[in-house]
Parts: sequence; C-alpha cells; structure tokens
Amino acid sequence: MPPVRAGCTDMARRKQKAARAAAVAAPFSKTQAAEYRRRRRLLMRLMGDDAIAVVPTARVAYRNRDSEYAYRPGSDFHYLSGFDEPEALLVLVPNRKAGEYLMFCRERDPEKETWHGRRLGVERAPAALGADDAFPIGDVDDILPGLLEGRSSVYHTLGKDQLFDAQLLGWLNRARASRRPGGGDPDVFVSLDYHLHEMRVQKSRGELATMRRAARISAAGHRRAMTAARPGMREHELEAELIGEYVRQGATHAFLPIVGGGANGCILHYTENRDELRDGDLVLIDSGAEHDKYAGDITRTFPVNGRFTDAQREVYDIVLAAQLAAIDEVRPGNHWNAPHEAAVKVLTRGLRDLGILKGRLDALIRDQAYRPYYMHRTGHWLGMDVHDVGEYKVGDAWRELEPGMVLTVEPGLYLGTSRKIPRAYRNIGIRIEDDVAVTADGHEILSADVPKAPDEIEALMAGPADG
Repeated sequence: MPPVRAGCTDMARRKQKAARAAAVAAPFSKTQAAEYRRRRRLLMRLMGDDAIAVVPTARVAYRNRDSEYAYRPGSDFHYLSGFDEPEALLVLVPNRKAGEYLMFCRERDPEKETWHGRRLGVERAPAALGADDAFPIGDVDDILPGLLEGRSSVYHTLGKDQLFDAQLLGWLNRARASRRPGGGDPDVFVSLDYHLHEMRVQKSRGELATMRRAARISAAGHRRAMTAARPGMREHELEAELIGEYVRQGATHAFLPIVGGGANGCILHYTENRDELRDGDLVLIDSGAEHDKYAGDITRTFPVNGRFTDAQREVYDIVLAAQLAAIDEVRPGNHWNAPHEAAVKVLTRGLRDLGILKGRLDALIRDQAYRPYYMHRTGHWLGMDVHDVGEYKVGDAWRELEPGMVLTVEPGLYLGTSRKIPRAYRNIGIRIEDDVAVTADGHEILSADVPKAPDEIEALMAGPADG
C-alpha cells in the first residue's frame, strides 16, 4: 500500500470532522428548520441590505445565591433560531457573501458539561442550527466590530439589557475608530421590536399546532384540578395537580399559577396559594402550560364541593354569557376591542340585574360603572409569551383581527365586600378564560377540552378522577 501524504491525511480528517458535525441532530425538525429560515429571511428583507441585526438571548437568572431558575431562552432569539442554550448571540447580516446568519455560542467543555449538561458547541452549531457560520461567544469582542463596518443601521432594541447595550456601543465605537477611508459604519439604531413583534403576531400553521398542544395540556391540568378538589384541601394542593399534569406531559407552567379560593378569587394576580379551600366557596384557577416555548392560558372557576349555590350560579351565568358574547366577536375584520365591548355590555346588564348597579344601561357603560367589579381588559395576545408581543392599535384606531392571530378571552366579575353588593353575592370572584385563534371564517377555541358550562363542571367533579 503506498504511503499517505500528510496533506491528504489532514484533508481526510477535516472531512470526517465536517461529516460528524453534519450528522448532529438538529434541536428541531426539518419543518421547523424551514420555518426558522423563513423568519430570518423575512426579517432580513424588511431590514434591507445595509443593515445588521444583533439579537442576544436571555441571561441566566438566579433565584438566590448560586441557585439558578430553570433556563429559558429569550423569545425573540428562539423565534429566529430555535436555540435553547444561554450565552448566545444571533447576528443577521443581509447580503454578506461570507454568510448572512451567524451564531455566537459556548464552546464544548467536557469538565463544565459534566457539571452543567451538554453543549452544542461551535463546530456543530452551523449544521445543527442552519447557521452559515458560528464563533465562540468569547471571541465576540474581536469579531463584532468588523461585522458592524459598512452597515448603515443596527437593528436592536435598546433598554432591555443594559449590560449588552454597553457592549454593543463599545463594539460600535471600535468600528468607528478603525474606519477605513471611504468606509462607513452604523449611525442609526432601529428597534428590532417593530418588525419582529409584528411577525410574531401572525402565527403559522406550525405555531398553531404547537399552541393547540399547549392548550390541550393546560386543559388536562385544569380537569385534573377540578376532579381533585375537595373541601379542606389547601390551594397549593390544587397547584400541585396542575403542575404535575404539565410535567407528566413534558411541559412546564407558563406562569405562576393563580389558585384563589373564596375571597382570594377577587385578587386578580393572587399567587400565594396557601389558604384552605372551604366548603361552599368557589375556587378560581388561572394557569397554563408552556409547550415548546408556546403558552397556554386558561381560567376556570368552580365550586370546591362540586355544586354551585344559587347565588354563585347567577353570577357565573353572567360571566359565561359575557365570554360567549365576546368569543362570538372574534373573527376577521372585527377590531381588537369588539370582544371587550361585547363582554362589558353583558356584564353591566348582569350587574344591574343583580341589583349592584342602577340606571340606564348605556349610561352605566359610558360612565364605566362596572369598573369596581370588572377592572381589566377582556383579553391579550397569546404566543411565546403569555402576554404576547404585538400592538393593539394602529395609530389611534383598534387594529383589525386577522387569521393567525391568537388571543385570550377572559371576562370576569369580582364582587368583594362592598355594601353595594347584596350579601349573597359578596366575596364571589369569577373569571372564565379561553385561548382563541382567529381563522379565515371565524375562530377556533384552542382550549375547548376543559368544561365551562356549570352542569358540565358539576358532572366532571362528580365523576372519577382523570387518569
């Protein structure tokens, strides 16, 4: 066998190394990879050829001392890359011949990976993430100033991470200091939020499929809580039912669960979840699962003992009618505020029927007489963030609903201890919330798997516990 030249051996090793890198399984499917690529290309078209986008991921957050919160990447960063690791930076450089999509990430480190888990590494990042090139995050100070040269604008939202903002300004100053004759450097900062967040408002078919899954898992958690509820339990025991179901299905909670029994249901963002659930009281649960970085958000209110009292059902029926009226307004061409207006009309009429408000309906609505008992909006955008990004108005006008948008619909009534409230209705807090997608001809309730009609709730609570 003839001897192998050293140069050929090096080439063979490089080819083997590249082949191993290409064989690394991407953290997402081919369909997802195509969607991330489509998003990046759309953003770069909106930016123009002379711009550069710099998108850092979220920092590791500490709960106390050296104990970390479970890591979650920044939503904008993940929306464009699908990459979950900390200490990473995505850079988009439209029309750059050497590569438009660059990723800065951590290098492989066997010792640190033994302690803290596996890393993708720089060599494997291009093949796994679909990037044109990747660099160690530790080299960013040396590389970024050069990438900024020749670009007229930087797409980055200042003010969210002051430490990163200071780094970016430092790179910009270095680019200016090393400017070549006739060269240029960025003199304009453009908020990335404007374009990117409008992109995120419109959900693709893949995103909607993920959100349906998040809603189904959320609904399963709520059903489990309904069937587990008993007088004498603590609120945190129902919280455990929710979170346990989410984890069992490979998800986590999208936000701290609200489990408020009795008067605690009148506290909008009650999260202490420590009190006893008493016989004869209602319990309000506002909770949702996060699946593959997309959130569910469902609220249900039900009797701790499985049976509504007459007064509770009166108030509940008003809130349910308001929610059904609001959901009916979710369709293309209607403006964002139409569901809220529909809910307010039903709730105000209901408050008058209960004897809490007095007067003409139109005057009560105009004067917002309902506000002491219904003090929030009827919904919000839903997506990668629970209160997802996107504008609610275009100029001074409410924006129109379009297919692919996803919002919550969540009217409520919170009847505390005011003397204006008849005694039978005091300390009743009720909210009913569903996740609703706008379709081409109307809407789809993503969270329909959990009952909300009073008779259906009572039937579920009277039956055997789920799985």
